[in-house]
Amino acid sequence: MGTHRVRRAVAAAALAVAVMLGAGGWAAADAQTAVTGPPPGSAAWTADTSLGLRLPDPATASAAEVAAFFAGLSPAQQDELIARHPLVAGNLDGAPVELRYRANALALAAARTEELSRAADPALTPEDHRAARTRAERYGTLLDGHRRILAFDPRGRGQIAEVYGDLAHAAHTAVIVPGSDIDLLTYDRASDPYGTPAGMARALYEATAATGTGTGTGTAVIAWAGYTTPVGLGPDAATERLAEAGAARLTALLDGLAASTRPQAPAALFCHSYGSVVCGLSRPGPAEASRLVVLGSPGMGVDSADELDPRVPVFATARNDSDWIGDVPHVRLLGLGHGADPTDPAFGARPLPATGSHGHTGYFAPGTASLAAYAALALGR
Repeated sequence: MGTHRVRRAVAAAALAVAVMLGAGGWAAADAQTAVTGPPPGSAAWTADTSLGLRLPDPATASAAEVAAFFAGLSPAQQDELIARHPLVAGNLDGAPVELRYRANALALAAARTEELSRAADPALTPEDHRAARTRAERYGTLLDGHRRILAFDPRGRGQIAEVYGDLAHAAHTAVIVPGSDIDLLTYDRASDPYGTPAGMARALYEATAATGTGTGTGTAVIAWAGYTTPVGLGPDAATERLAEAGAARLTALLDGLAASTRPQAPAALFCHSYGSVVCGLSRPGPAEASRLVVLGSPGMGVDSADELDPRVPVFATARNDSDWIGDVPHVRLLGLGHGADPTDPAFGARPLPATGSHGHTGYFAPGTASLAAYAALALGR
């Protein structure tokens, strides 16, 4: 590369950081610490010999091994395990989904009780009390009997995954992978609903019902806030550090779905904003994903679709004129930026329309051409 081209690339990288620090009026935030490793309580789980069996190590067991272990247990043995270790069982990829729902209900109830206790603890500060009440209220809303919580991890800013539809029997599965500013408290909010994984998942589930069988039972959609996302548009959003950690957790989720459910095809991934970097770095194969869809993407951590598995088709949603992500330079240099623009024909993704969408978070809004296309893809069309 010539000196002039190097200088241009460095300047573009610097511009990318400047834009990410200021785009949308959001300020840079402190660096986030990625939540990694096995779920809380794993040490007690592996030390448990009450069933006379060696329990699968959450840190090393494959999803297939976990699925085989639970298949060999009686219902009473399963209930005994989730009662003693709800946080582990509820987050164990490969465990039966209905068991995970029950385990996470227990874990949420215990976490809510703990936060209510903290909210009344005179040794804590008023700020601590407010934070505890906020989390207790969130846990309470997630305990609604109609909600299917596939994963719950209170560490850090908190992680959550929720299912819309019958995941255990659905013919098709879709996973929403969100971008920045999503965590346990923000993954489902009334303002900007289609900018959250829960809002996106609800919209997609309802759209598949309208265009599919009319009941929605043929497709299950997972709102996955299962990794530590960047906060704001600071350095975390300009680098791949959090996306790399997220990619490992996404791969574990997909392996778990393959081992514990029987859809007609692996999950379709819908990756929004920084989530498209997570999806790109996970490089799913045909056993993990049937197709990969990006929207509002700053890049996928690769320079072209050729760097991904050719057996998994990649679709890029056209960027609407009011999406600020278009102001972010598509560079990847010195650890900054996320590479080529997936909407550029040279990238090699298949184009999807976005007619009717507005802003960075409007691609799942009802009535848009993008949502109609997503529903068709989720249904395997």
